[in-house]
Amino acid sequence: MPRTRIVIALVVAAALIGGCSKASAASPSPSASETLGAVDGADDKEIPKETELAKIEPALPAETAQPSAPVTAPGAGFDFQDGPKPTFSNVSVHDPSVFKANNYHYIIGSHLAVAKSSDLMKWQQLTIGWQDGGNPFYPVDNPDPSVQTMEEQIKDVERGKENELGFFAADIQAMEDGRFFHYYCLTASWKSSAIGLAIAENPEGPYVTQGLIVRSAMAGENRAPDGVAVWTEKLYPNCIDPQAFYDNEGNFWLVYGSWSGGIFLLELDPGTGLLKEGSELNGESHGYGRALIENSHSAIEGPYILYVPETQYYYLFVSYGGLDSAGGYNIRVFRSRSVTGPYSDSKSELRHRLDRVNFNSTGVKLMGGYQFKHLENEPGRTTLTLSPGHNSAIRDENGRLFLIFHQRFAGGEAHQVRVHEMFATTDGWLAVSPFRYDGADVKTFKEEELAGTWKVIDHEHDVNTKAHISKTVQFLLDGQINGELEGSWSLGEDGTSALIALDGMEYRGVFLRRWDSDNLMWVQALTAISGEGTALWGAGAALE
Repeated sequence: MPRTRIVIALVVAAALIGGCSKASAASPSPSASETLGAVDGADDKEIPKETELAKIEPALPAETAQPSAPVTAPGAGFDFQDGPKPTFSNVSVHDPSVFKANNYHYIIGSHLAVAKSSDLMKWQQLTIGWQDGGNPFYPVDNPDPSVQTMEEQIKDVERGKENELGFFAADIQAMEDGRFFHYYCLTASWKSSAIGLAIAENPEGPYVTQGLIVRSAMAGENRAPDGVAVWTEKLYPNCIDPQAFYDNEGNFWLVYGSWSGGIFLLELDPGTGLLKEGSELNGESHGYGRALIENSHSAIEGPYILYVPETQYYYLFVSYGGLDSAGGYNIRVFRSRSVTGPYSDSKSELRHRLDRVNFNSTGVKLMGGYQFKHLENEPGRTTLTLSPGHNSAIRDENGRLFLIFHQRFAGGEAHQVRVHEMFATTDGWLAVSPFRYDGADVKTFKEEELAGTWKVIDHEHDVNTKAHISKTVQFLLDGQINGELEGSWSLGEDGTSALIALDGMEYRGVFLRRWDSDNLMWVQALTAISGEGTALWGAGAALE
């Protein structure tokens, strides 16, 4: 049975920095003012009065763009049989990890915050923090006396206490036998963390702990799991940010890690959810498993692996940068034909060792902070989005791909969940829609339906602490692009594929018809990925 939504009273508190960065202090339980405060776009439902807070208004650049050519809306005068205005309900779950049960998509994140939705657009907040009374996702003690109680697990983690105890990013896997495996992580500092397992028969609990699976630093008495190697931050993982998943052959895995020594993979027993006995892979790295991305304490975290049968690749998503609004959080992806790697980016067959020299240039960057510049006569104002990151991903029963993540806004640390659809490019990379998922089907186009004024954003290959702002260009019917950038464009024979060349860079992607939440209308859109591993987003001018 669905549980009654917990209503949190208005509290004035310090801004929420988030859930999983090694540099952040663990927050015991965020207040409503730290989570539900940001609202982007006038199409959002009103927040109930019990939790209504100062809304972050869409922010304009210093000046409205003044294109050199007349502004014309791509697709104006054509009938695309657009659907009705979509409805969105926003929630706050930091580091959202998705699973599906009973026709709902659930997301669970840091602080054991949980929400659910039947359509990926209208979300219902179920829990806010792990210290809120009666949170059904908080692991309860196992009656088996051989399993550590939660109190005992917490004492182990607090051996290296530098911050208040916290539950950081969590993950729940809906198992093939109908059970739900909740992989939670406890942390008292980036030097003392552990990942545990709790199991439930119902997606909304109760979840019974099965004990801790893997520990880092002081939580494991400063030893690696083999009891021999001494834990060191540049070789071994910070044991947080878990994701459990099945591979294409039915094997069960756990990917995890944040900063420190990198991103690691362990093999699990799908019957127990615990480490698979006899696994050679689990013995690697002194018991931490396979190092998928070796690191030297650079800002990388939040791993998530998704297999896409249409491309036959495993995609490893990670977030780079700091998670706060000024930290430059951004989402990147690597890929491999094998779940165990090696994972590469678009420039290298093998790119899994990060250091301070190559850090920014690695991975295919899907998105960072951004803003579409307001054009003259557009009806709305534009939202400045900052530090999108720590994503999960899902492929639905129709083969559609979705990216679920949190993002921040100008003016503070409040954050909300967003869902954007993804599309496979002709060369097998994933490109993310520039607008949130709106329920619309994929459409096909003709060249004359795409010509006109576009706002384009180059996400570049940086950890951008400030939003990348769009530039204004004209897509001409002869295939040329002029304006603030110069180049060419073409539409594939399928009516959706896009080939864009701008200032010497070639991008492959798709054209879309999407809902512009700032201007409250359907517009043409574009998403594409370059051979250098950078994303290009486009939005058609929002004019009637």
